[in-house]
Amino acid sequence: PGGGGQPCDSGLIENLNVIDVYEENGVIYHVAEKKPIKIHRVKCSVDWIKRFDGMQQHLGQHVLSGCFFKFFNANTCGFHLGQFVSTVDIEGILDEETIRKAEAMANEIIHNNLKVEFLLPNKKEIKKLNLRRDLPKTDEQIRVVKIESLDINACCGVHPSSTLELQVIKIKRWEKHKKATRIEFLAGSRAVEDYIKKDHYMNLICRYLNTNEEEAIKGIKNLHEELKNTAEENKKAMIELTNYKTREIIDSAEKIGDISIVKEIYDNEDMKYVSKLVSKITDNPKTIILMAVTSSEKANLIFAKSKDIQNISMNALLKDTITLIDGRGGGSEFLAQGGGKNNGNVDSALNSAFIKIKNS
Repeated sequence: PGGGGQPCDSGLIENLNVIDVYEENGVIYHVAEKKPIKIHRVKCSVDWIKRFDGMQQHLGQHVLSGCFFKFFNANTCGFHLGQFVSTVDIEGILDEETIRKAEAMANEIIHNNLKVEFLLPNKKEIKKLNLRRDLPKTDEQIRVVKIESLDINACCGVHPSSTLELQVIKIKRWEKHKKATRIEFLAGSRAVEDYIKKDHYMNLICRYLNTNEEEAIKGIKNLHEELKNTAEENKKAMIELTNYKTREIIDSAEKIGDISIVKEIYDNEDMKYVSKLVSKITDNPKTIILMAVTSSEKANLIFAKSKDIQNISMNALLKDTITLIDGRGGGSEFLAQGGGKNNGNVDSALNSAFIKIKNS
């Protein structure tokens, strides 16, 4: 069964998956996906990879907690063993230097091969132990985990018998959590696999940037700066293009009295660019825009007018027209837009809108 923050074991009973294990009134119950045919003498197996992973993460927490408490007088106030990463909450707001020192000490302790003992002291014996945290209030037998001179604390979890079996501890990140610091870490095989993955990514980055690890960050910053400059240049070019296109469109617009009617159809054009173009054109007085953007699957209509034109509502005009492309849409008196599936009827839709303006 689970205990001390560790999940329960998984495994097989007569080739049936065990989906839960729990203890009740001193009896351990195994929950399988269905009842085995045999119930007296059955073959059982434990998912050792899962169990040992939990053992490594839990002992990793004890080692980290012991380092923070012994060397920095900062006790543990929380622990969570997650499926992918685990967290330990340490009292107080810790800085990076303290956290990295504790990480280095933890890995030194791993390599020192400290013995991990599991004690079952009686009530008289347990009072003499200098435990890191207060004892839980219970009348049941209390199990104590001791890591030589580093750490001693009540715990009912399962642990390796030596710190050497942890292999390595890696602190990934940390954050302020209430009045404590929440530290995310990996231990054992998780840390090794994470290093292999990160090393693979680093090699790909270095290959892409044609640089070494030491220069990779500099290369990324340079690339970011180049992209930023390129984006600025593109923005300026887009403004110039929009200004040029605006003048060209206004010059070629059809006239109804003193009103310029801009009627344009774009194929697969960027809607952001079209919206900017519409905004720029409507800055000109006495101007109405009837614009469409088509793609292989649909068509979008954008109707807009300058602020000085009265008596013609773009919202009403669009709603009267957009049915021709089997669409829906709406907007305000000055700007309306919508879309439809019948992109083969866009010309008719714009011509219909033009005639309605002419007859208004």
